[in-house]
Amino acid sequence: MTGHNAPAASPGRSPDATPRSEPHSAPASVPPSAADRTPVRAPEPTAVPDHTTVRAPDRTADRTPGWRVPVIGGRPADQRLLGGVRQLAESVVAALLDRVPVYHRLPREQLTGELTRDTERRIRALAHAVRTGLPAPDEEFAAVREAAARRAEEGLPLDAVLLAHHLGLEVCWEFVTRHARDGDAADLLVLNRLLLDQLRQATTAAGAGYLDERRPTGDRRGAARQSLLTALLAGTPADEAAARAGLQLPPRYAVLCLSVADHPDEHAPGVDPGIAGRRKLRRLVAELDHRTRQSAITALTPSGGLVLVPLGPPPEARPGLRPERASGRPGTPAELPWQHLAATVAAAARAGGVPVLAAAASAAPCEVPGAAALAHEVLDVARAFDRPPGLYRLDDVLLEYQLTRPSQARSRLAALLEPLADGGELLTTLRTHLAGGLNRRHTAGALHLHPNTVDYRLRRIAALTGLDPARPADVLRITAAIAARAAEQAPAVR
Repeated sequence: MTGHNAPAASPGRSPDATPRSEPHSAPASVPPSAADRTPVRAPEPTAVPDHTTVRAPDRTADRTPGWRVPVIGGRPADQRLLGGVRQLAESVVAALLDRVPVYHRLPREQLTGELTRDTERRIRALAHAVRTGLPAPDEEFAAVREAAARRAEEGLPLDAVLLAHHLGLEVCWEFVTRHARDGDAADLLVLNRLLLDQLRQATTAAGAGYLDERRPTGDRRGAARQSLLTALLAGTPADEAAARAGLQLPPRYAVLCLSVADHPDEHAPGVDPGIAGRRKLRRLVAELDHRTRQSAITALTPSGGLVLVPLGPPPEARPGLRPERASGRPGTPAELPWQHLAATVAAAARAGGVPVLAAAASAAPCEVPGAAALAHEVLDVARAFDRPPGLYRLDDVLLEYQLTRPSQARSRLAALLEPLADGGELLTTLRTHLAGGLNRRHTAGALHLHPNTVDYRLRRIAALTGLDPARPADVLRITAAIAARAAEQAPAVR
């Protein structure tokens, strides 16, 4: 009943009262298939009780000729459905959790958000069918397939996905018919036939969508793109692989290496972390596709991976562009693609609901292996030095990158701060003071100290190390020493 396959409420879940346990159950909000357009018609007037002549307001010009809305308990059935859409959708989801426990593996935010919204949409589609006698629009049928494909991706079993549709329509049937009168038999038969038709088409759509996602060869476009990515990373000629993927190799790629943080749902009690991770990844990749107009080639897992985004030729190679315009200053043509990529990474992080740290390097197709290795190294450096989420290039971490290369100079720089090793608060104060632009009041506020305490600690640092943060000449050595110490203590950078 839900595009995600919504459930049916168990007794006591329906908004009006305790639902009856009837065999007429079927998934309610699932749209009918485009393949079966035979409308469900009411019985001939002679077989319909007098009260069925009461019609719902004609809110649409599209209606099966001669169709009369089933009236149950003196009220048109479509109005009963629409009168309590939100509560009815919540009852469906509650029934799903009660009777199909595997749905508890989904994040709570997904249950109260995506699944409930999809259920409301299905109920409205069902009300449309009840009101007009016509199948739901094609997009509703497509939504059922897409939702079932998402459940397959999340690892839910097919029987649970199909049962959700049965439960959904069961809840709707019980809700609409709970006030039925003795004379409503003919209208109940019409409504039951319509719901069964909805169930048939919904389960057909859900099954097809689920199996399409599970079929290894189902996504040929994706498989062809992965073959292209493999060729590019191997440094082998990629023209044929690009042609099979329906793509043309660009002059250059931006090679991005992403580190994606865990979503809180991945650690929520009772939630399957695999499902939560795949859901996070699906939203993140969808935003990347949107921002790059589906031109990006991705190899991502819930924890990160590689993304290749086509770029145009470098600015200095474009006719008529003066050399000074390609200087790389912010806002110049050389920087604009990177600004756009930084915004893309930020948007993808918001869509996934998690921080994303990314590193990037530019390369011609034949240079992708080297660019990927450099992007990995830049990402490792950004992580080792606790850089905030965002997009980084080598230019952004030049000092830190150089200091991660083992050398005698790095070790000696790190040793300058060794006298502070036993006084943890002194090293923390020094790092905070540098990060805050050497502003003692900022340092005091960040560490919840009195400014005089900050002054005392800075004097102690100068006495122990011979490096005074108040002397401009010492600031560069202190900065380099902090970076070298972080590099010495960090895991080996690739």
